Amino acid sequence: MKVIFLQDVKGQGKKGQIKEVSEGYGNNFLIKNGLARPATEGNMKTLEQQKKSEEKKKEQEKLDAEKLAAKLGETTVEVKTKAGEGGRLFGAVTSKQIAEGLAKIGMKIDKRKIELNEPIRSLGYTNVEVKLHPEVRGTLKVHVTEE
Repeated sequence: MKVIFLQDVKGQGKKGQIKEVSEGYGNNFLIKNGLARPATEGNMKTLEQQKKSEEKKKEQEKLDAEKLAAKLGETTVEVKTKAGEGGRLFGAVTSKQIAEGLAKIGMKIDKRKIELNEPIRSLGYTNVEVKLHPEVRGTLKVHVTEE
């Protein structure tokens, strides 16, 4: 019996995959528990439509991420902090502070997407990478000034 997996089933198949399984296993476990459905012609067409719409959605997300990356390239975030002699900071500027600075200028970006190898510890301009999409990265300019 051929089935279309609706969820990942360990050792059997991944979501969206079509596979031949035994009649009893397919009817009594997979279909009964909502893990798969029979691979009929109508279900196959539905699966194709879902794949196409998912592909369009992913493409749109990538385009949106590319637009945001271009916008980030033109943006400078100013972070004010206390500093000592020679431009050394008391503490450091973290990705959380950068995300808060972006929120102030109307750009919502999760702090986990801001990739700082180590916190910023000096005054001045620093370029920071932002991961917007698995295939799209943007660069943001952060200006650390003295309070």
